[in-house]
Amino acid sequence: MTRGNQREQDRLKAQKKAAAQKKGPKESAANLAKRKEADADALRAKQKKKEEEKAATTSSSGK
Repeated sequence: MTRGNQREQDRLKAQKKAAAQKKGPKESAANLAKRKEADADALRAKQKKKEEEKAATTSSSGK
């Protein structure tokens, strides 16, 4: 009997989880594109800063 009860409990848990995922707000294509572009800009800025720091350390260590 325990096994059947556990199966039923797991089924209810899975249904609650699926319902919670359906309720979440959907991200529109325009918002998704904007977010991807913002993320890409942030990564480019981070990479540029790192390259500048590397150039500064190599030029100062060369003196």
